Amino acid sequence: MWMKTLEEAHEALRTAVRGVPADGWQLPTPCDQWNVTQVLQHAAGDQLGFAAFLTGGPGPTEDPFAPSGELDGKDPREVVEAAIGTAAAAWATVDEHATEVSVPVPPNKMTAALGAGACALDAAVHAWDIAIATGQPSPLTDDLARELRPMAEAIVEPLRAYGAYAPALESENGGEAAELLRYLGRRPR
Repeated sequence: MWMKTLEEAHEALRTAVRGVPADGWQLPTPCDQWNVTQVLQHAAGDQLGFAAFLTGGPGPTEDPFAPSGELDGKDPREVVEAAIGTAAAAWATVDEHATEVSVPVPPNKMTAALGAGACALDAAVHAWDIAIATGQPSPLTDDLARELRPMAEAIVEPLRAYGAYAPALESENGGEAAELLRYLGRRPR
């Protein structure tokens, strides 16, 4: 089941990146102080980070939490495809019932389902950030949000202390995607 969720989240990120107009890479995003290019770099770096923890291979070449905003002539679609492909290949080597895998989020060891869910949460939320910043429809469906919510509840609170997520916003009626976004400190639009 977690592989399907990860695939859906990766497709959401892929779709959001494909939908960015040529003049949209410098637009501001819901991620405070980051533009679309920086969110792309962060999301790609996080996917590479998950892969590196799983395989022991190389991680991102720059700090995902201090993205430069410069792609040095690289096609953004190729950047995201390479990162998604690396992460998907790494997760494909993991036994779906593994009780302990290495991941780049505290406590750095999780079940396969929770670890893959954390990886999927990262991809899906940043897909939403990119889509919203560039006027695209939200790629975060209620079904995907329902799958990701338990992962968010398991990993987000310790990460808030590092500034990875803003404080949760007050709950309102609006569907599961909107509720997940509020839990992650984002204002659904």
